[in-house]
Amino acid sequence: MILAAGRGERMRPLTDNCPKPLLAAAGKPLIVWHIERLRSAGIRDIVINHAHLGHMIETELGSGDAFAVRLRYSAEPQALETAGGIRQALALLGEAPFIVVNGDIHCDFDLARLIETGASLAADTLAHLVLVPNPTHHPDGDFGLRNGRLRLADTDRLTYSGIGVFQPALFANIQPGTRAALGPLLRENINRDRISGERHDGYWLDVGTPERLAELEHHLAGN
Repeated sequence: MILAAGRGERMRPLTDNCPKPLLAAAGKPLIVWHIERLRSAGIRDIVINHAHLGHMIETELGSGDAFAVRLRYSAEPQALETAGGIRQALALLGEAPFIVVNGDIHCDFDLARLIETGASLAADTLAHLVLVPNPTHHPDGDFGLRNGRLRLADTDRLTYSGIGVFQPALFANIQPGTRAALGPLLRENINRDRISGERHDGYWLDVGTPERLAELEHHLAGN
């Protein structure tokens, strides 16, 4: 699943008339970079949620044939936040663990590894998150990581990359169509030792502002 329902307030005015996932870097919409990386990892079935100007995303990407994948859409009349959006899309995602990628990041993490991770995820582990070193705009990080398990009390924290594998059961108590943030859900289950994780030290960028979009453009021009 690619999360693409955010309004992109920090990207304004670029997102006033264009949904953030369709903003281009190196001549290609941000969301297309994700689709191509997922396809390269062997993933052919992709669900995209959307809200703000979502019809433009469906018009641009269509059924996915142009990318050799199958795209399905979970439309939200109003953005339901991350956990609420995932809960809304569960009927499309199925009963097995699934990969989730934030639509407004760019990362060179090998997504194919998460297929194996999902297949071997223990029943009592509800999610596996990819963490990265803290960027300058988020210096305190989100979670600690010890022996492959996430921790809240650690002072040496890392930042959640926006990439992970999730069990449908994590979202079972959320009513479909209701707004729900992911953070509280993760913290609750980290306290129960039900979230695993790993560290990625490669390229990662939260493309949340026009300045970071320009930074990504520069990075891609050099590769």
